Amino acid sequence: MSRLYDTVEPAVVDEDMLKRAVEEQGPKDEAGKIAKSEGIDFGDVLALRLDFLNVLKIDNLWEFTALTKLQLDNNIIEKIEGLDCLVNLVWLDLSFNNIEVIEGLNALTKLEDLTLYNNRIATLENMDTLLNLHVFSIGNNMLTELSNLLYLRRFKEMKTLNLAGNPFCKQSGYKQYVIAFLSGIDFLDYRLVDKQSREDAMEKHMIQRDEMLHNEKQAELKQEEEIKNKKQLELHKAAYVELMDGPHLFEMMYIEDSEGQKLSEMPGIEDLLQTFKDKFVAICHQMFEYGLKEHEKRDSEVKQFWECVEDAEQENKNLGMKAINNFMVVKKRIMQELGQISDQKVLESVVADYNNQVSELWDKLMGLELQIVDQLEDVIKDFERSMQDLVASFQENIQAFLAQCRDLETFHHEKMMEIAIITLEKVLKNELDDEINEDLRMLFVDKDTIMNAVSSSHDVHLLKIDNKEDDMVTRINHWLKTTIDKIHEDEEVARNRMRVTEINNLIDHLRDEIDNLEVLQTGNY
Repeated sequence: MSRLYDTVEPAVVDEDMLKRAVEEQGPKDEAGKIAKSEGIDFGDVLALRLDFLNVLKIDNLWEFTALTKLQLDNNIIEKIEGLDCLVNLVWLDLSFNNIEVIEGLNALTKLEDLTLYNNRIATLENMDTLLNLHVFSIGNNMLTELSNLLYLRRFKEMKTLNLAGNPFCKQSGYKQYVIAFLSGIDFLDYRLVDKQSREDAMEKHMIQRDEMLHNEKQAELKQEEEIKNKKQLELHKAAYVELMDGPHLFEMMYIEDSEGQKLSEMPGIEDLLQTFKDKFVAICHQMFEYGLKEHEKRDSEVKQFWECVEDAEQENKNLGMKAINNFMVVKKRIMQELGQISDQKVLESVVADYNNQVSELWDKLMGLELQIVDQLEDVIKDFERSMQDLVASFQENIQAFLAQCRDLETFHHEKMMEIAIITLEKVLKNELDDEINEDLRMLFVDKDTIMNAVSSSHDVHLLKIDNKEDDMVTRINHWLKTTIDKIHEDEEVARNRMRVTEINNLIDHLRDEIDNLEVLQTGNY
């Protein structure tokens, strides 16, 4: 297509272009003159037209955070970019450009109407986050594969679709394919999809649709299961007992234990090993259940703490508002008096009274702030002591569970030693020639070799248990420190600073009001 600005130098969206566009599209009356003289806040602009400007590159739109409608059609744009800050965008027109790839739209989750008509796009892709899309125009592009349209099935809200002018539109049965597989569409290529057309399309593609719907349902169930498992794992991690509801720790002891893997092939070891595993996993499962219960206690304690803080802050805020409202009654009376006073001394007395009232308000509000600081300090200390007790109890019990694991490992180690010595004697007498493999036979050359192998396996197992204990203790201590530090520094200190600033700003404003009164400025005061 021939464009209006073909002979003009390609342009980039810059501040001057944006100012001109906003001024031209803004109000033309007195409000427009005021806006132009005082400067335009791009953050307030809701709609913007940048069409027919020979724009090559989208840029400098980061200030338009409130924008809901953006028109960039009839330019020479080659790449969709620079739109990440336009999170409130609902309507976007990029038609009649030179775009080859759909991209750069991930942040536009509120988008309902998207026009990419007359570009050079060959694939529908990279639109997964646009789940609110109602209207989509992708006509006059280079789409050749009808199967690519299945990508649009994820857009459950889409009712209007324009595909006309793409190569696949020439294929026999094109419209029936679209209607059958995008059954939520009400308007296709500017025409209403009537009931008969829908029924014919469904009948023609019944087998393929049923198979596709079955596959989609299976994929949906699989995704739901993955999400469920992910949430469970996150919960288990928060309780510091992830993967402890099964044989994970036991198996980890043997993964890096090459000697133990060989020794597990000794004759008569199978029942011993199974008993060891069953008892070990049972302890881990007890630890897992205990960890979840303790996490629930800690979580409940944290929620109660924040509820207590919120109640205390709200009560303090109500007292502050009561003091302010009482002052406002006094202020109204004083302001009325000032308008009726002509005597200079009386005027000075009333102003002095007003300033005294402001000072008393400041004292009252700051006193309330000091009160809430002290109150929250006590609440935080109680919470900190409670959490320290819970964490200490958790550590103590986890260490007790893992001590049981060590005892099991030590008992198993002793039994392994006994069996290894018996096996060594049989090997030396050539009684087990057909019962052990070559790797195992290499450990039974003498007593020192086999004893070292059994001890090495035991050391690896104990190290894994020790590492697990260190990991759990370290992580919960880190959580406790982070939680308390956040409450002290990020929450309470920030709240106090903000409140003090609010109080001082209010007091300054009240003092400025009396200073700026016209009756005082024009009088003899």
